[in-house]
Amino acid sequence: MATADKIRHVADRIAKAQEAGNQVAVVVSAMGGTTDELTALAHQVTAHPAPREMDLLLSTGELVSCTLMAMALGELGVSAVSLGGAQAGIRTDTAHGRASIIAFDPARVRRELAAGRVVIVAGFQGTTEEEDVTTLGRGGSDTTAVALAAALGADRCEIYTDVDGIFTADPRVVPEAMKLNELGYGEMLELASYGAKMHPRSIELGAIYNVPILVASSTREVTGTLIHGGVAMELHNKVRGVTYEMDVARITVRGVPDRPGIAAALFGPLSDAHISVDTIVQNASADRLTDVSFTVEQVDVKRALEVVRALALEIGAAECVSDEDLGNVSIVGTGMQNASGYASDMFRALSDAGVNIEMITTSQIRITCIVNRSQVHEAVRVLHKAFELDQEADSAP
Repeated sequence: MATADKIRHVADRIAKAQEAGNQVAVVVSAMGGTTDELTALAHQVTAHPAPREMDLLLSTGELVSCTLMAMALGELGVSAVSLGGAQAGIRTDTAHGRASIIAFDPARVRRELAAGRVVIVAGFQGTTEEEDVTTLGRGGSDTTAVALAAALGADRCEIYTDVDGIFTADPRVVPEAMKLNELGYGEMLELASYGAKMHPRSIELGAIYNVPILVASSTREVTGTLIHGGVAMELHNKVRGVTYEMDVARITVRGVPDRPGIAAALFGPLSDAHISVDTIVQNASADRLTDVSFTVEQVDVKRALEVVRALALEIGAAECVSDEDLGNVSIVGTGMQNASGYASDMFRALSDAGVNIEMITTSQIRITCIVNRSQVHEAVRVLHKAFELDQEADSAP
């Protein structure tokens, strides 16, 4: 959606999908760079733009794409209608900048589809019960698309983007990375949560409503990656991918009194401030005092420090410090839950490469290490090679 030519190219693909006998609903994101440009413009006007006004401003990027796509389809002789988030029936909570969809009434979308039109819905946005416009945060258009597919009972949701699918690692970092033809929801959720292409909220919706999701290129006619349920475990290669994030910050609260209720007092206000906390580590208590460390996205570290420093005074902690020069690297694979040795192999590979591990967090199908940001890309390359992810190709789903 970056240029008029690309919009016309996408419109041609949509027209062909309708000609094949499908009812087609489309969700679009803003043209490339639009959201960043609007954000920069807002900060030229004021250093502290109001969240409500910021959401209304940013929502216009998707509306521009939405209307241009409907025009492009009209030029091809395809009847199409563009709808903003409110017109499409998307209701959200009031968390401006990172709102969650709480209801989706697709009645208008259904009426337009029944009339033979292609429906173009602006992604990334919705409205509250008070009719204020909200945006869904990073990856919001993917979330809109999967939510719409679920609400309509669609056969599947197809996400067309600037990549050919989901790879065993970021091809910009690991040129030999291979495209995966299929992934289970659980694996994709872990990959998405730790830096892969799609937003985890869209994968969660797909899993809950059993919506298969195809991730494919918007410019090249190549097989993408199908994300769905019931993917067979591949016993010959239990690690499916290596992913990473660069913008990780750690906050450490030192000298925390070790008594019941302290964790709730510390993390409750962070949740109330809509700050997402990831890895949490608490040291063993000494003299009834302990240190608590946790990670947040770098964009949230300033607000998180403001909240935590105020809390530290209330609970009697000694001090708060931060390290904003971190990233993470993860290995993901469903088969890891039934086998041993993956953690030790990961740690050994990083150690041999001189990559120091700052923190560790795990799930049944993921192991994540927090490392210095300058070493993240090297860690990805080392782990991709260590688990031989460049030596086996997926079979088609």
